[in-house]
Amino acid sequence: MIDALRLDAVGDGARFFDFLDVDRRKQIMRDVCAGLTKTQKSIPPKYFYDSHGSRLFEQITRTPEYYLTRTELSILERSAREIVASLSGCGGDIVELGSGSTVKIRKLLDAAYKDRDRGLRYIPLDICGNCIEAVIEELAPLYPYLEVFGIRADFTSRLHMLPRGKKLLVFFGSTIGNFNDTERVDFLGRVKRIMNPDDRLLIGMDMVKPLRVMEAAYNDSRGITQKFNLNMLTNLNRELKADFDPNDFQHLAFYNPDMERIEMHLRAKRAVSAWISDLSMAVAFRKGETIRTEISQKFSRERVEWTFFQAGFGIERWFTDPKKWFSLVLVKPQTRVFGKLPSSCGGGAP
Repeated sequence: MIDALRLDAVGDGARFFDFLDVDRRKQIMRDVCAGLTKTQKSIPPKYFYDSHGSRLFEQITRTPEYYLTRTELSILERSAREIVASLSGCGGDIVELGSGSTVKIRKLLDAAYKDRDRGLRYIPLDICGNCIEAVIEELAPLYPYLEVFGIRADFTSRLHMLPRGKKLLVFFGSTIGNFNDTERVDFLGRVKRIMNPDDRLLIGMDMVKPLRVMEAAYNDSRGITQKFNLNMLTNLNRELKADFDPNDFQHLAFYNPDMERIEMHLRAKRAVSAWISDLSMAVAFRKGETIRTEISQKFSRERVEWTFFQAGFGIERWFTDPKKWFSLVLVKPQTRVFGKLPSSCGGGAP
């Protein structure tokens, strides 16, 4: 098995390592069995992303209602040079968790890719192998001296495979909002454990904003988000030999003000059942019962500061847009002083 030691070796060109099948089957079986036996049925949002789901998501990012990608790109266009300054003076790695397409990372690569002798390396890590292969193919002619080490894996469980050398980790979009508060702090703590003191983490945080804007982003007028949501059932049918009929469910997305988050669900149109052959499991749904397929936390500044404090990070730079709809936060690992919260935080979780 290729591990972090081998990833630290100097190489040329592009390489692609596929680790997903090592534990994917057991993981999806555990996740689906656990999620569909809860009172509030749920399936983790990572199972949206087969090849078709990834293409649908790219279409979502181009809809008029989906402000997130456009806003984040505008921040990157203004701030890329400052962000990559953490790699200045020597070679280093830009590691992207949940890489997807190249539209965002190219802003950083353009800013960092000046000297062919710097030894810059880009490491995209994503659950979609076809997406990584497309990234490698697209970047090769644009950055001839860039090393690309593509890793197909679940970034929530494969962080230990990432390189030990100097690196800037980037986590674009609002994927960090897919975790609840406890999961988020735990995940960031695991990221911190693979970082050196001089490493930095750049992370996208979608901020609380007017209700109509947030809800429209997950209910686009073209119905692409609906197709994306329903595609999860098609994915489960293929992966686990299930017989969900997507026509029995409808897309539901709404803002939960108590939790300050968008929730996406699949709601049963009538009383239905499905058989999951690989789990030898029948699942029944009452009319109106839902499977929660995603949460998307919307952050206040106080919640952001509390989150990073709890995970053992200090905020180094804060980049945002004029409306303060979205933030890119550059953080560094630090020793936490227990009992001392950032000045704008209260005594507990937001």
